[in-house]
Amino acid sequence: MSDRLFIFDTTLRDGEQVPGCQLNSIEKIQVARALEELGVDVIEAGFPVSSPGDFNSVVEISKAVTWPTICALTRAVEKDIDVAAEALKFAKRGRIHTGIGTSDYHIRYKFNSNQDEILERAIAATKYAKRYVEDVEFYCEDAGRTDNAYLARVVEAVIKAGATVVNIPDTTGYCLPDEYGAKIKYLMEHVDGIQHAIISTHCHNDLGMATANTVQGVLNGARQVEVTINGIGERAGNTSLEEVAMIFRSHKERGIETNINTTKIYGISRTVSSLMNMPVQPNKAIVGRNAFAHSSGIHQDGVLKNRESYEIIDPKDVGIDDNAIVLTARSGRAALKHRLSVLGVELDQEKLDKVYQEFLKLADRKKDINDDDVLMLAGKDRTAMHRIKLEYLQVTSGVGLQSVASVCLNIAGEKFQAAAAGNGPVDAAIKAVKSIIHRTMTIQEFLIQAINKGSDDMGKVHMQVEYDGNNYYGFAANTDIIAASVEAFIDAINKFVK
Repeated sequence: MSDRLFIFDTTLRDGEQVPGCQLNSIEKIQVARALEELGVDVIEAGFPVSSPGDFNSVVEISKAVTWPTICALTRAVEKDIDVAAEALKFAKRGRIHTGIGTSDYHIRYKFNSNQDEILERAIAATKYAKRYVEDVEFYCEDAGRTDNAYLARVVEAVIKAGATVVNIPDTTGYCLPDEYGAKIKYLMEHVDGIQHAIISTHCHNDLGMATANTVQGVLNGARQVEVTINGIGERAGNTSLEEVAMIFRSHKERGIETNINTTKIYGISRTVSSLMNMPVQPNKAIVGRNAFAHSSGIHQDGVLKNRESYEIIDPKDVGIDDNAIVLTARSGRAALKHRLSVLGVELDQEKLDKVYQEFLKLADRKKDINDDDVLMLAGKDRTAMHRIKLEYLQVTSGVGLQSVASVCLNIAGEKFQAAAAGNGPVDAAIKAVKSIIHRTMTIQEFLIQAINKGSDDMGKVHMQVEYDGNNYYGFAANTDIIAASVEAFIDAINKFVK
């Protein structure tokens, strides 16, 4: 058995299913190119039949990257497969990822079917996809809760039908590591022709065991892992690419090798976090802000004497520079450009100049500029094309006073002003915006998060706004938390006001 582990990244498909994390085609291409530099083997670029946007993303990503395989997801439906094949026509190496649910939960309740019919559909879908591409991956949805004997029947049948990769997803994140590992081992020992295909893992983190299950799958014979940057994904997320890559790099005795350039991990982590507006939790393994921080006196003493006393990973191995250039108001364009490059962002001179001017304004307000600040500035132009923009905001607030806000909105070049009182400055400002927009909107979720620390820090605001029965997500960052709140509200409004 080969000890080469193939990395299948689904950040742009499964990861993008997280509410509020949708990217446009340009942003997806940026992530895809970063994934190529990182060294992933397969990029799952989207679910083409689901929307014109997903179809176009698969097309454009196929054009933009060179050596990774580009994968398109489908159901076991001929139309899905036809559309996926069309979307992959520019891919240098294309893969169709088709499949169907195999657990009793799916067979009985989702499909109102039986095992024999599902088996026939699995074989038919695999053969149909094989007409378009040589590389066909088949997923057995909810394999984690599928009877092993029946699962083996399906896996054996689709391999005979032409599948080159068979995906064994723990779709609900239910399995325990020993159970999932035993499932992979059972397939390796009981499927005739298993040597003709690669077994893949796809584990969700509902019980916090996605990475542990994935590792057990690999140790028992799987040679592809389906992962996402920062572990993003539906519900509690997916297996983290960075965790799997660093586990096997750290445990060389296992003999498992990947093609990942680990020094690129930190940069792409921050890029994905910024583009998808998904903060990385401080204690996140490998890429969290505190992953290499030590506050205990005993730990600090030990690390200063010998880093390996408390650190099993050299920060430089994942792209964190111990001697990183500190950015201040006195830093020049070269320093800013260098920091952006480390974070995986390349800007032309005109755009760099614009970002640099915004950087100077922010640096005058903050003592320290961190990576998240820099990425926020680089991505700020994404709001430049919004139909509705905040022209100015003035708020009066204090103890014993009623909060009053005045706002001016630029709507398609025309300016509108309004003032309102409210239960606090944010409420007053939001009411003033509503009085201009004249739509019935409800804020369902309102999350404020400091990027780092300190009263002068950038504050990130995530907002979920309900309008006409649909939810829209807004995001903004500003040193003024009231301004950030209003900008996030307007960002959400721009998603439905055309």
